[in-house]
Amino acid sequence: MASVDLNSDMGEGFGPWKMGDDAAMLDIVTSANVACGWHAGDPIIMHRTAEIAKAKGVSIGAHPGFGDLWGFGRRVIRGDSMADLEKQVAYQIGAMQACAALAGHKVTHVKAHGALGNMINDDEDMALAIGRAIKAIDPGLVYIVMPGLPTERVAERLGLPMAREVFADRTYDDSGNLTSRKTDGAVIHDAALAAERVLRMVEDQQVITVTGKVLKVKIDTICVHGDNPAAVAMARGVRDRLEAAGIAVKPFKAA
Repeated sequence: MASVDLNSDMGEGFGPWKMGDDAAMLDIVTSANVACGWHAGDPIIMHRTAEIAKAKGVSIGAHPGFGDLWGFGRRVIRGDSMADLEKQVAYQIGAMQACAALAGHKVTHVKAHGALGNMINDDEDMALAIGRAIKAIDPGLVYIVMPGLPTERVAERLGLPMAREVFADRTYDDSGNLTSRKTDGAVIHDAALAAERVLRMVEDQQVITVTGKVLKVKIDTICVHGDNPAAVAMARGVRDRLEAAGIAVKPFKAA
């Protein structure tokens, strides 16, 4: 039976401020990417998210981003050297590992957030900095990559295990990267539409861009963004649609 992982970005509140319904999402997804305190999150939230994920049998990963609480990590930040970026990402992974350990859970993967995630899929040097940080900390950590883009090439180059990701709630440009959130229609809010798109992607192992270009890809995991207002309904719809088509939803097997 074919299978695919379903993941979501979580722990993206800060102090008393809450983002998304993580508890509900953790009943649906099979892996969670937890904010590490730089674009969102704090030690209390990180620990609590890891604790709930463990209780529900959901694997967790570190979700590092730029140090940009005000902009939620979605603003482009340039100027840091690749060596400094490597250290910043290592710091965030280590923080997540510590909070997970307190909760009796273990970090299994790393997925970059927001602007950082977009930039590493355009810039091979940045993708390499993230990869070096992952490998230095634990070469068994899975690098979440976008198929056909620099992150995938870097994971292969460094010998890191990887999981190739596509997005349920975002559209794609012809490069294979996500369309800018500033573009009309870049974010999909219709849960039924998202579910049908995901099923086609998984069954056909391809992504169709906004211009109609077909990109052949290998898919290991599907992301539903937790901060989308329709996130829980969308994740449930995606999972139900995949399972109805005979596709098992379970944690990814790293390539």
